[in-house]
Parts: sequence; structure tokens; C-alpha cells
Amino acid sequence: MEDMILYNRLQFAFTITFHYLFPQLTMGLSLMIVYFKWKFLRTNNVVYNDASKFWMKIFALNFAMGVVTGIPMEFQFGTNWAKFSELTGGIIGQTLAMEGMFSFFLESSFLGMFLFGEKLLGHKLHFVAGFLVFLGSWASGYLILATHSWMQHPVGYEILENGKFVLNNFGALFNNPWLLPSYLHNQAGSLITASFFMAGVGAFYLLSNLHQQYGKIFLKTAVIFGLISSVAVAFPTGDLVAKNVVKYQPVTFAAMEGIFETEHGGAEIILIGQPDMKNKKLDNKIAVPNVLSFLTYQRWHATIKGLNEFDESIHPTNVPGLYYSYHIMAGLGTIFIAVMAIAAFLLWRKKLYDTKWILWAMMFLIPFPYIANTAGWYTAELGRQPWLVYNLMRMVDGISPTVSSGNTLFTLLGFVGLYLLLGLLFLMLVLKIIRKGPETKVALK
Repeated sequence: MEDMILYNRLQFAFTITFHYLFPQLTMGLSLMIVYFKWKFLRTNNVVYNDASKFWMKIFALNFAMGVVTGIPMEFQFGTNWAKFSELTGGIIGQTLAMEGMFSFFLESSFLGMFLFGEKLLGHKLHFVAGFLVFLGSWASGYLILATHSWMQHPVGYEILENGKFVLNNFGALFNNPWLLPSYLHNQAGSLITASFFMAGVGAFYLLSNLHQQYGKIFLKTAVIFGLISSVAVAFPTGDLVAKNVVKYQPVTFAAMEGIFETEHGGAEIILIGQPDMKNKKLDNKIAVPNVLSFLTYQRWHATIKGLNEFDESIHPTNVPGLYYSYHIMAGLGTIFIAVMAIAAFLLWRKKLYDTKWILWAMMFLIPFPYIANTAGWYTAELGRQPWLVYNLMRMVDGISPTVSSGNTLFTLLGFVGLYLLLGLLFLMLVLKIIRKGPETKVALK
């Protein structure tokens, strides 16, 4: 049974990690594309129009990869997590169906119109098409996060005699106190990914002496969006998410902060340390006294409960993994704020485009928002363990009883091989688009 749970978790973790590499870029990129098209309508500068179409090509490629890698996860609900789907399908099925029927079709339909219908639509309707792509992309994220939020903090439900969960309050699903902070935090993280990706491409053009005009616009736009989103992901959105964890999942908060013993009179914030699960302590820690209490309760001497306050049966199943995921996310987020702040200062001083070290830094940092977003999702998912639905359904109660661990391992290896090939193909196509650069055409009248 333990092997079955492990392989099911590994398979879903791998497929969803690979899948989310693509939506996290498209959601952030869609807003920036709309900005470029709006800027063109305001200024009639054709460079902004070319920029919007260039980035929509990369958006479309990511969108296609997201669709291809997203479909297997839907099947996994039935193959690997059949009992979970059977018992909770009356609730999570509604938001997932809405995401597919409304958001996906809105996004995909108007994506085609934006890519191929500029001459037919004219620029104003072309802008509307781009805006609807953005709306569909962000609505998709909202509905997925609504599903996730219900699993983290179930509301508006009742359990029938046969054990099935049903909604008794549809509005509660979207008024879930977990939803809005998580959604805004997630979208800010997506904007960070898009900003660093665009900044890296702009920096590449400037360093390579290619498409200089576009490189400057990409870099300027990315720094502005990147600074705003990097700050927003920490405060207020990250702060609100952390306060939800403290309120609704205090054992998770203790684990991710590395608090093994309740700290009275003020809890320190851990900068560096390694969890020692045998002796229930952190090794080699570097900490700042009382800061965690202030950030959590706005009181320097507030008490923070440690893992010792909770029964071990409800401790997160992988405390070190949760702890490291959270600290990787938080540490990288701090770096993003610093880098974007420096870049914004250089932009203000009109030195950004000629400062080579910051251009190289932007290129080097392209993968790191992907790592931070992945670590953030691992924090959320590892923090919910050992529950599938928090405090209501454990992992062991949601797996498919008829699917063997050997079958799951075999298909996991197949996914690894297939996704490796897809990933290489994706990188080749994206690099081809970037090397070609934006296509300059005379603007329509």
C-alpha cells in the first residue's frame, strides 16, 4: 500500500510539475501582451504591435504544450485517484468542468483570432481578442485555484451516508477565504516568471546587438512588471496566504518554518537551517529573533505553536521537503525583489541598457522563477499532507484500489521519457522564435 501511494504521488507530482512550467508563463505573458497592444493603440508605434505578436507566438507554443501535458492529469483522477474522484467529484468536478468549458474555450478561440485575424479584425478588435485571451487565461487559473482551495480549506459541503461529498452552498466555493489570497499570490508568481523571461530575451538582444529597439522595450516593460509583481508576491499576497496557513493549518505553518518546539515570548525567523527529524531540531541555523511573531501577528512577543503541540499523525508527511520548498521559494523571492529594484533604479538613471552585468544577470535568472513557483506549489501540496481534503480525507483513502504500484511505476517511466522529448522539442521551437525575433511590418491604417 505504501508503494502504491508513493508511486501515485510521484506520478502526479511529475506530470503536474512539468505541466505547470507552461501555464505559469502564459498567464503572466497574456497581461503583458495586452499591455503591448494597448500601448500601440495609444502611440501608433508599430514596434509595440510587433512586440505583442511576437510574444503571442511564444504564448501559443506554451499554450499548446500546456494542453498536451494537462490532459493526462485529468485521466489520472480516474486511474490513480478513483476513490477521491468518486467521493469528491460532485464538488471538484464542477470547477474543473467550468475551467474546461468556459476558460479554455474562451482562451483557445480568441488565441486563434489574435494570431491569424489581425487584418480581418482591425487593431481595436485585435486588442479585444488579446484581452479575451488574457481573461480566459486568468479565469482558468481562478477556477483551478478554487478547486485547490477547497481541498486546502473545504467549505460549503455536506457528506452523504455513502461517504460522498456534495455542495450545499455553491457561493461558498468561490467565497472560500483561502481562494483570493492564493489566486493573487499565484498570479503574481506567474507575472514574475513572464517578466524574467521577457527581461532575459531583451537582455540577450542587447548583448548580441540584435533587434536593439525591441530588446530595450522588452527589458523596460519586464522590469516595471517584474518589480511590481516581485513586491506583490511577498506583500500583500504572500502575507495573506501565510496568515491563512497560520489560521487554518497551524501544524503546516510550524513545519514549513522549522518550529519543532513552541516558542513563547516571540518566535525567531529562520534564514538558514537543516531539519533534524530524529532529534526534532534545526541544525546550523541562522535566525533573527522575534521577527516571525511580528510578521505573523504584528506583535514581537506573540507565541507561535511548534510541531510538539500537534499529534504526529497529522504532521506533514515530509517535513524536510516542506521546509526546504518554502525556504527556496522565499529566498528566491527576496532575490527577485533585489534584482528588479536594482534594474528599476538603473532604468530610472538611464543606465540599464548599457550595464552589462545586470543584462547577464537577467539572462541567468530566467529559470529561477520557474524553480520558485514550483517550490511554492510544493509548499502548498506537501503542507496539506497527509490529507487529500484537509482534515476530511487522507491520501490512503483516495487512491485507486485496482491499480497496482507496478502499473503506476511503468507509466511514470513512460511519462518521463515522453515529456523529455516534448521538452526538447519545445526548447528548440522557442529558441527558433527568439533567434528570428519580432517581424516588423507596416501598421494597418
